[in-house]
Amino acid sequence: MTTTQNTPARSARPARQQAILTVLDVTEVSPRLVRIRLGGDTFDNIVSNDATDKYVKLLFADPAHGLVPPYDLTELREQSPEKLPSRRTYTIREIDEDDKWLSIDFVIHDDDGIAGPWAKAAQPGDTLVLSGAGGKYAPSAESDWHLFIADHSALPAVSSALEAMPEDARGVVLAHVAEADRVLPAVPAGIEVAWVDSDEELISSVRDLDWLPGTPQVFAHGERETIKTIRKFLKEREVPREALSISAYWARGRAEDQFQAEKREPIGSID
Repeated sequence: MTTTQNTPARSARPARQQAILTVLDVTEVSPRLVRIRLGGDTFDNIVSNDATDKYVKLLFADPAHGLVPPYDLTELREQSPEKLPSRRTYTIREIDEDDKWLSIDFVIHDDDGIAGPWAKAAQPGDTLVLSGAGGKYAPSAESDWHLFIADHSALPAVSSALEAMPEDARGVVLAHVAEADRVLPAVPAGIEVAWVDSDEELISSVRDLDWLPGTPQVFAHGERETIKTIRKFLKEREVPREALSISAYWARGRAEDQFQAEKREPIGSID
């Protein structure tokens, strides 16, 4: 006799609240890097955390669709998927929960994409819809030393981590960032910074790095194929999994909507 066991339906993940924030000011950090500070009455809908890589999802709706935030994403997904706002993931560069504002750094790539052109044209008084925050990494004071491997997409998270470190922290930053955009906050004296001009140089810098004594805590984020290769070197170095924060922030030739969909498939994983 065959019996059938009823499996409880999996409850839907509750929708994250959306914050509708206003641009307070815009600062050119470097020729291709714009920092936008945002605040507003719904700021508290952003649930912060202690991570230095905390990030938010930005929602960009096509003005032609006439949508008014906050957006009912569930209804849009079921009834009008063609109207769903595009999502872009950005690291929070700084957050002030007392004065209720946060800032985000945007890399400007001419008129390509969605978030970059928005940031390029942003003026005080403009609005932006966000949800979050996520994030898991923060530098541990107990680590022997720290290794940061990054490109332009991960530089805000690296900057936040460096600001959170004690003055006696030791480690290395390896970063592929265009020369004009090589901007970091004050770096502890024991942190060495090496800038490179290509993903290939970033990979070779990781491969050939003279490691400091002890076990590092590693933060490695950037372009998908580059991070896949770097992961192999870190495995060879036997970096403990609990000391490793590694993932692809973007994929060459992919818009984020497509990239995030691929990440949910096995082929999109960098494990």
